[in-house]
Amino acid sequence: MTPRWPRRLWIVRHGESAGNVARQEAITAGAARIALEQRDMDVPLSPAGREQARALGRWFARNGAERPEVLLTSPYLRAHETARLFAEAGGYAPDAPICSDERLREKEFGILDGLTAEGIAAVEPEQARLRKVLGKFYHRPPGGESWCDVILRLRSLLDTVSLHHGERNVMIVAHQVVVLCLRYILEGLDEGSILAIDREAPIANCGVTEYVFDPSASRTGGLRLSRFNVTAPLVEEQATVTAEPPRKGEVA
Repeated sequence: MTPRWPRRLWIVRHGESAGNVARQEAITAGAARIALEQRDMDVPLSPAGREQARALGRWFARNGAERPEVLLTSPYLRAHETARLFAEAGGYAPDAPICSDERLREKEFGILDGLTAEGIAAVEPEQARLRKVLGKFYHRPPGGESWCDVILRLRSLLDTVSLHHGERNVMIVAHQVVVLCLRYILEGLDEGSILAIDREAPIANCGVTEYVFDPSASRTGGLRLSRFNVTAPLVEEQATVTAEPPRKGEVA
């Protein structure tokens, strides 16, 4: 019988995007809105983000047999571009497909999309109040998603991975909340545990989280966390390490 889990699973946040840069500029300026003209799903990588993706690909290329055999990505441009540049740099077989899956998309923010923390307080004070009361794990802004909603679609995604990619090396390229929610599922965490991890440090752009198959984890084996939010590959390849700063006034 084919093992249920991949032999190795890497979960990678996309490289720095133009949206990450614009958000930092808005925070620095005290602006209510992030200055972006395109839809969130159409935001490309920044120059630093493109180099991060290439650097990660070069690092994986040097590890030979430990390259991914399956590459799954969020359909958002910044994630798909990260996966493509990673592959072009040698991190993935050039003739193998890069598979987009909408279940890996960014958390949807609904009416809060494009607002800074200051902007939410000024433009949507009722949502700011609700978020403080409910916490970000359960708060669902109108037209958007809670972390629980993201977790629900990711459970389905992992069912697909276990059905089709057992005993293979799999890489997922997605977004910060997706990385954390996958940890929540794979490790059987609770709300307090995952939010504590979230408070420790932001997920770095092209930061690598890795799970390896452990046959002793259960009757049929399971995935064991090996590395979390590692940026050593970028450092070794002399690429800039970036991450989003904490959201001012955010309640975890």
